[in-house]
Amino acid sequence: MTAPTRDRSPIGVPRSRARQLVAANIGNIVEWFDWYTYSFLTVYFAGQIFPASDDPLVPVLSSFAVFAVGFFMRPLGGLLVGVFADRFGRRAAMTFTIALMGGGSLLLGVTPTYAAVGVLAPITLTAARLIQGLSVGGEFAAATTFLVESAPPGRRGLFSSFQYVSTTLGQLLASGLAAALAALLPEDAMHAWGWRVPFLVGALLGLVGLWIRRGADETTTLAEEIRQGRAEKPRMFEFLVRYPAQSALIVGITVAGTVAYYTWTTFLPTYAQQNAGFDPGTALTVGTIALLFFMVLQPVLGMLSDRVGRKPMLITFGVAFTLLPVPLLGLLTDSFASLLVIQCTGMVFLGCFTSISAAVNAELFPTRVRAAGAGLPYSLTVAIFGGTAPFIGTAMKDAGNPGLFPWYMSALALVSTLVYVFALRETKDQPLR
Repeated sequence: MTAPTRDRSPIGVPRSRARQLVAANIGNIVEWFDWYTYSFLTVYFAGQIFPASDDPLVPVLSSFAVFAVGFFMRPLGGLLVGVFADRFGRRAAMTFTIALMGGGSLLLGVTPTYAAVGVLAPITLTAARLIQGLSVGGEFAAATTFLVESAPPGRRGLFSSFQYVSTTLGQLLASGLAAALAALLPEDAMHAWGWRVPFLVGALLGLVGLWIRRGADETTTLAEEIRQGRAEKPRMFEFLVRYPAQSALIVGITVAGTVAYYTWTTFLPTYAQQNAGFDPGTALTVGTIALLFFMVLQPVLGMLSDRVGRKPMLITFGVAFTLLPVPLLGLLTDSFASLLVIQCTGMVFLGCFTSISAAVNAELFPTRVRAAGAGLPYSLTVAIFGGTAPFIGTAMKDAGNPGLFPWYMSALALVSTLVYVFALRETKDQPLR
């Protein structure tokens, strides 16, 4: 007597859209928990991994440089995993990315100190970030495409918003755990070994995400058609050759959003420490509260975009971040309320971008090249502008010109706003090609 097989839907037709959301989001939570733990704990492990310096900012700058290096693996991940997802299916690609991220987190958790092994310590740290960068770039290509393709008609904005619900929840868990450890452990213990705990937790969570994603339903029939010889495999750069305008458009759409996102959700606590004398633990607490607020906003704004369109939402974001960074960051003081109000205000407008980013990108490409087409241009832009934002902000502070960083953000926001107004067409009512 044969064992019963699990009931599965036809490929490309999810049995349960709620189940698809869970599969994408749980894995994505693990991905971003691991990714952001690095940023939140930089101030604690920088002095352990990099050689000592008379200037306390030098180890921090070194760790943020490695943070940026990790971002430069994201375009490669977006391309390779995107092509893999287009050829072999979204589910297979998502299973691969979560396994890769868990391995990188484990390596970070066991990275030896500079005092113990010398230059091997920063080399190990850099290798782990390269692995995670490859995974995160691939995660966006596969998981965001999976989410948008799983959405019912008229709900792609809502489904798209869960990309940043899960991203923010992973970031929130990372921030919350870092804040809890900073509050419970003496500072010397945090510097000595406490910073390793979240990385090891992330490695364990990766196993959970791997198990859950293996049970997801595929959202496209293309991979099955390729296996049966009824369709040709997408070529490596087919999306760029056939859709160059769409690829360039994603770059323009993303420039402002990625700098604003990584500044407001990741770098702002460190910026407050550097420029307003904020206590590290208090800054992490404020960041955690603001991230919770940001997460709740995503589905609300995603549903709004399904009613009013993608273009008005993006223009609202672009105009706000052209005008607000300079006055908002100029008001920053060392008070709890100051940082919380500034961070939450920016997040209201930032949500107009993040809630629909996945939908906008996916709606520009057909199924055959959607994952790679959305993955590489987006990840390349994030690497160049988002990944370098903390490093540029810290470098400007180190050079004695911290006030230049808000102007840098505003200039890039102006560029994207012009793209939203003059180059972007409304896509909310168009069927996926």
